[in-house]
Amino acid sequence: MPISPDLTPAAQTANGDEFVTVSLLEGASLTKPGDTSIKATTDSNPGPAGKGEILAWASYDIANATYGTVVATAIYNAYFVGTVWTPEASTALFGFSGTFLLTCVICLSALTIVVTAPVIGTIADATASKKKLLLISTAFCILCTASLGFIAPGQIWYAMIALYLANTFFGTGEDLVASFLPELATQEQMGRVSALGWAAGYVGSLIALGLSFAFIEWAKTTGALPTTYVPQTMLICAVMFSLFSVPTFIWLKERARPDLTAKGNVLTVGFKRFKHTLSHRRHYRDLFNFLLTMLVYSCGTTTIIHLASVYAQKVLFFTTQESIILILAVSLIAAIGAGIFGFIQDKIGSIKTLIVTLVIWTIATVIAFAAQEKAHLWISSVFIGLAMGATGSASRALVGQFSPAGRSGEFLGLWGVAHKLATAIGAATFGTVLNLSNENYRMAVLSCAAFFIVGMVMLLRVDENRGKLAARLDADVPV
Repeated sequence: MPISPDLTPAAQTANGDEFVTVSLLEGASLTKPGDTSIKATTDSNPGPAGKGEILAWASYDIANATYGTVVATAIYNAYFVGTVWTPEASTALFGFSGTFLLTCVICLSALTIVVTAPVIGTIADATASKKKLLLISTAFCILCTASLGFIAPGQIWYAMIALYLANTFFGTGEDLVASFLPELATQEQMGRVSALGWAAGYVGSLIALGLSFAFIEWAKTTGALPTTYVPQTMLICAVMFSLFSVPTFIWLKERARPDLTAKGNVLTVGFKRFKHTLSHRRHYRDLFNFLLTMLVYSCGTTTIIHLASVYAQKVLFFTTQESIILILAVSLIAAIGAGIFGFIQDKIGSIKTLIVTLVIWTIATVIAFAAQEKAHLWISSVFIGLAMGATGSASRALVGQFSPAGRSGEFLGLWGVAHKLATAIGAATFGTVLNLSNENYRMAVLSCAAFFIVGMVMLLRVDENRGKLAARLDADVPV
């Protein structure tokens, strides 16, 4: 078998008269005898990421965690259901409950990301504009978050539109920042680097919730009502999002280079690249198997995360302050869990790590379903915290390991598609069960356990080593 000396260290194989040269650092290239051209999956970059740049990348997880926690989990979602929604306003929306309307907003914003994420990701790769698109999505998310602070009770339509846009831009930014991961870490280190970002996100949650709680407690001493101090926490959230995203835009490097061979406008290029990936889905079968698996179990995780405070207040009558303290505790445990499981993932592999976390999710869900006292929900929350950060971090890292060099925007965009589609399906399932069971929140939360159990079974179909090899080989070469 002829040997190609072009790249070292490299794994080499032959496919007919073609050489396949696979660099463990730079991706794959395909050449024919006598052909001096190389189809490279990456171009030259500024060099490996240092600790400072990795920390700057992780800083964005702190930034967007302020939105994910304050708006989407602990404070605004419950405020939307309990205060912005009013019986009078619901008459213009066919009499639907606030919880049902909230699940509709979550579902619609998630579906929007499902449609746009793959193309945005491929455009980001082809034009080397991940950082620029991240800046745009961040700016719009911050503006929409701030606008929530000016919406009064009863203005349900305004709240739904602002929340829909904020969720959409938040999710787009989440996908784009994740696409930098394969450029910052080797496959062997990706678990712990992803875990660092995820843990940093929970630190952001702690800071955001701590400030919000302190502000609410102070506002109450002045006699302020929830209709005043809750909207003001949205402004705090917007400011924090802005400040903690600054290091990312200053120090994170755009390692990708524009694809000079791409012809047509960016949308055409985006669709063509995505079509190419789909046409080679057999080559990337472990990626697609995992994305389908992640979609299933994330239907449960995203639903619990988005509706945890609503469940706590509706079923066990937690106050807003108690809900914030609960989420603070969960965030602290999640940061610890993400860090611990990041190292475990690099030792035992992503699939085994995810199976362990899904077992923990199932236990937590059953405890929440059976909870009769607030203390029971606290026990459930400890399990949720341990599993929450680890599941998200391990999932993101595994998709990063399955991503070919130079195409991280596209493949992490697919990660975003699965995650957001799961958000839509999970929210719709929760809302449907809630309606069919006459507002039985316990049955609605128990439905999440089914997603975890099915997800565990489906994980057995994913070959982790084969998926990593596929990322290193040209898509035209069978694995």
